[in-house]
Amino acid sequence: MILTDILQNVILLKTIGKTELDIQNIQFDSRRVEIGSVFVATRGTASDGHEYIPMAIEKGALAVVCEEIPDEINPAITYIKVENSSDALGKMASAWYDFPSSKVILVGVTGTNGKTTIATLLYQLFRQLGYKSGLLSTVCNYVDELAIEATHTTPDALELNGLLAQMVAVGCQYVFMEVSSHSIEQRRIAGLEFAGGIFTNITRDHIDYHHTFENYLKAKKQFFDELPENAFALTNADDKNGFVMLQNSKAKKYTYSLRTLADFKTRILEHGFEGMLLDMNDKEVNVSFIGKFNASNLSAVFGAAILLGQDKTEVLRIISSLHSVAGRFETFHAPSGYTAIVDYAHTPDALTNVIESINQILQGNGRLITVVGCGGNRDKGKRPMMAHEAVNGSWKTILTSDNPRFEEPQDILNDMLTGLDMTEKAKSLTIVDRREAIRTACSLAQAGDVVLIAGKGHEDYQIIQGVKHHFDDREEVKKCF
Repeated sequence: MILTDILQNVILLKTIGKTELDIQNIQFDSRRVEIGSVFVATRGTASDGHEYIPMAIEKGALAVVCEEIPDEINPAITYIKVENSSDALGKMASAWYDFPSSKVILVGVTGTNGKTTIATLLYQLFRQLGYKSGLLSTVCNYVDELAIEATHTTPDALELNGLLAQMVAVGCQYVFMEVSSHSIEQRRIAGLEFAGGIFTNITRDHIDYHHTFENYLKAKKQFFDELPENAFALTNADDKNGFVMLQNSKAKKYTYSLRTLADFKTRILEHGFEGMLLDMNDKEVNVSFIGKFNASNLSAVFGAAILLGQDKTEVLRIISSLHSVAGRFETFHAPSGYTAIVDYAHTPDALTNVIESINQILQGNGRLITVVGCGGNRDKGKRPMMAHEAVNGSWKTILTSDNPRFEEPQDILNDMLTGLDMTEKAKSLTIVDRREAIRTACSLAQAGDVVLIAGKGHEDYQIIQGVKHHFDDREEVKKCF
């Protein structure tokens, strides 16, 4: 592809050399550069691509896109200066793959909790409605029915546009994707054309990356600020920051809610461990999901489907047949009469929501035993909060390892314990080995009790000292049965 065509949507601040070059591929990792590449020097959290420009040229790059042109200019190389290399990369990737997002109806879901559930249920719903559809999510990416392993919530710009191009090639009409705060901040979604955006909620998360909650909020808001006029912006009216997302958005604005007047209003009429009876815009529907947070997620799914022009009755019929996403409030019933629930809840707010939902159903007719840990090399500030929320809502809490990564597991647990007073510590156990923690919780459970295993959900691994080991909470629970 000719470099001029690749750069057609990028604002060029300065050009040195010719742009009528035949480019073989786009790379932002200098190790992958080949003869004929254009190298995009992006700035990351761990390294700066500008330092690798000489290596990229040595390996055969014909052109370099950068924010700072090097002092030493190679006369055989074309240099393009841009304001933001990551933003340029997104737009270049889109052009390289012939603007795939413009050929599908692309809907992005952002927020702290609920992204995976909403995006996945929309994907399942639209496939049942008869449309070829794509999914880009934390758990797995789908090109219609073809599953492709996910490594990040939102892939890098090249991989993202490559997946979208695959979806276009097989005839997908709709694509639903999780949009993480990292991907917004790092401009991985630059150049994509969204038909709609959904906001779930926002609570403390990724402070290790964004440094402050305000920065995290701004990153989420930026997604809605950039939606076009012909798109829809659907926000959760029950979240205090729900309307903040819409303040500067040019998109058509809509709301969903469990508590207040909204375009899409849902009420819980009945609930139990088998599911809920909901009233959705004055129509009753039985669903196999549990908890207020899931009623809210389904409200967003319902609203988005209607905004995408689908028939209300048909949408509700399919919603009644949908099932929970892997590792999201996934329920298992033990032969001895207790219930085990595996959930991805890894923020204080998500954990509180899950615990409250379980206790509302139990109504004192059973005890809640919670197994929870916190990830290593991540936001340390939420560790005492997670422990406090778990102990506060449970009969017994077992603090254990999550993904310790490069930290000592006991150090993480010590951080969690700082959130507990003496009375709360008496209600908790500390077991470093996660397998043993799950076994202990299940051995304590009696008929009618609930064992909640929180934090890892769908993940089938544990990262210890940087090494990935196979570990699946769901498998461990079944072994206990």
